[in-house]
Amino acid sequence: MEHKPNILIIDDELIALRNLEHVMVKEGYRVQSTQSSTNALKIIEEKMFDVVLTDLKMEKVDGMQILKKCRSLYPDTEVIMITGFATVESAIHAMKKGAYDYIAKPFKFDEVRKIVREAVEKVRLRKENMQLREQIENYQGKVRIITQDAGMQRLLDTARQIGPTDCNVLITGESGTGKELFARYIHFNSKRSDQTFLAINCGAFSEELLANELFGHEKGAFTGAAEQKKGLIERAGGGTLFLDEVTEMSPSMQVKLLRVLQEKEVLRLGSTEPLKTDVRFLAATNRNIQDVIRSGAFRQDLFFRLNVVSLTIPPLAQRKDDIPLLGYYFLKKYSALMKKEVTEVSPDVVAILNAYDFPGNVRELENIIERGVALANSGLIEVAHLPEDLRELSIRTFRKKEGKIPSLDDQEMSYITWVLSESGGNKTLAAQILGIDRVSLWRKLKKYGIESD
Repeated sequence: MEHKPNILIIDDELIALRNLEHVMVKEGYRVQSTQSSTNALKIIEEKMFDVVLTDLKMEKVDGMQILKKCRSLYPDTEVIMITGFATVESAIHAMKKGAYDYIAKPFKFDEVRKIVREAVEKVRLRKENMQLREQIENYQGKVRIITQDAGMQRLLDTARQIGPTDCNVLITGESGTGKELFARYIHFNSKRSDQTFLAINCGAFSEELLANELFGHEKGAFTGAAEQKKGLIERAGGGTLFLDEVTEMSPSMQVKLLRVLQEKEVLRLGSTEPLKTDVRFLAATNRNIQDVIRSGAFRQDLFFRLNVVSLTIPPLAQRKDDIPLLGYYFLKKYSALMKKEVTEVSPDVVAILNAYDFPGNVRELENIIERGVALANSGLIEVAHLPEDLRELSIRTFRKKEGKIPSLDDQEMSYITWVLSESGGNKTLAAQILGIDRVSLWRKLKKYGIESD
């Protein structure tokens, strides 16, 4: 069930109290109100609120005492001061003591809604960050795969089941999804976990160099071979060898690898004496393996040897729930590495990341957060810290107009116009996208003078 923010309103003027109460209830908040500041202290002692709106000047207990009580009991509660124009300086002093903002009487309801909405969002983000921090701190083991996606959880269950079996595994998925991380996860959940894990990208070497890296050579096997070299297959004895982008191997290299898998022995270049080897092979590719086999570029018998169990990692675009969790993990990681106190991502950045398809998958998200931490001047990653292509996603709503920062109304009008355009003028669909009903959309169209056609 979705959490309704709890709001406490304290004002000794009954009319002001009722007006604020009416506005907050219509906004969908769970509201409690009182005219008595003394009673307010008792309420605060018994219950935590997301936001407290309190008059600054009241008899017996004033707004500053309310602020002090909230700060001592619930540091995450945001306090908004209500004040007359004559005491604005006192309200600013209250903000220096920890108040979120102030509202001057006679207040405008739009201003009240905006300030409370922003305070509620700040509290929500802080709670979400705390939950993400707790989730991340609960991850145990040598290899962490950060996820809350149900499909990924099933893959992890499978990986844990096959870990101890010693069978070969083929991992498929787009670049940046974390195929090598999954391979390491399988290794560290196997009986070989205390032995070597080695990895090689088969697409990064020519055929000759790849053969030398995998099989090694004897002294004098070729010009420049001044001493014996053990290959990765031999060095991984007792452990695990991960062959990334295995479909990039040449046909002749595939034949040699097939022999190793069948005979469980390796022959160094320049040697006539094969060596017995005990290696578990994990392989990965970002290509459609069946298409590569049909084209004749990859041997089917080698595929069967490697594909005893297959795991397909979904792209990040198909597991959106992982974006905030991974984002916070990378935020924590790079803040520590760069020794910076960057602890939050702005709501605008969160919205952009959730709307983005991440063609580079988890690796791209990590790069975005790393860049944001590097550029952040405060504790917050903002839209300005994103790469240019991502900033373009927000340009319709947040673009400056004629050098001036647009008002909230300007941004809302621009966004409604764009949604109507994208929905082909279908107002029912536009209202669904905007999260409002048709009547509310009609009122906004009338307010901003947007042609309903």
